[in-house]
Amino acid sequence: MPKHAPEQRYLLIGFLLVLLGALGFAAKAILIKLAYAVSPDVDALALISLRMLFSLPFFLLASVWHNRKQSKEESSLTAKQWFLVGLLGLMGYYFASYLDFLGLQYISAGLERMILFLYPTFVAVFSALFNKRAINSRTLIALSLSYAGMALVFIEHLSWETDAVWLGSGLVLGSSVIFAFFVMGSAMMTRTMGSGRFTAYSMSIACVVTISHFVAARGIEFWHLPVEVYRLAFIMAVFSTVLPSFFLNAGIRRIGAGSASIVSTTGPIITLVLAHFLLDEAITQTQLLGTALVLIGVYVVSRAKA
Repeated sequence: MPKHAPEQRYLLIGFLLVLLGALGFAAKAILIKLAYAVSPDVDALALISLRMLFSLPFFLLASVWHNRKQSKEESSLTAKQWFLVGLLGLMGYYFASYLDFLGLQYISAGLERMILFLYPTFVAVFSALFNKRAINSRTLIALSLSYAGMALVFIEHLSWETDAVWLGSGLVLGSSVIFAFFVMGSAMMTRTMGSGRFTAYSMSIACVVTISHFVAARGIEFWHLPVEVYRLAFIMAVFSTVLPSFFLNAGIRRIGAGSASIVSTTGPIITLVLAHFLLDEAITQTQLLGTALVLIGVYVVSRAKA
């Protein structure tokens, strides 16, 4: 066997892990739309709370595991670090997720995924503003392509749907902006505490806060919905929340953030295909063109950032 065969296998596993993570995240919007279609009693708060309720045991177990394997070189988190982990967890997995779930009550899964996938462009813009540095011409062209592609897709959806598309798109855009801030903050935290540990802790906190929100608003009655809703929520928790989070982290460790960003661009394409076959959402030439422009722009920005 050639000496480089183990290394190739290691990289191949990394690519597969990132691809599986992208597939899981891409399926989330489809599962949400399917759950909304089951019963009019299903809303964003109920669905995101069920998702977090089913996810919490997995992330608590991961948190315990990370504590047990913590080496002597890894010091315990300070009060400031715990605050930042909690704040970022709420930003990325509570506020951003809640806005995303709300938005999907009004717009298609394909449009939602396109808007959400713009977050790397917001990271590039915000990073330039905070660091007081100019955006180079290559990144400017990439940003222009992404926003032009998004405009094409959005304008086409305006011709299909009611005024609710403005509300839904605005909610998902807010989610994308908040998630961009989360990504910027999490990049700093993962350097000091590791990506797996950060994911386990921040997701556990977000799960507890989301469930507490539901209990404060509606009490402890979680079991008044059709069985199909719980089945979809459990699938979403396991295959579109828990596993993708750790698959992506493991994949990035093997192939690097730059290569992972390339593989992750398959996400919106997967969502479009799944939405077409499972939700009967149309795929048009304008939508394909807009999607291609967004993906090209995000790819260039992500490579430059990496």
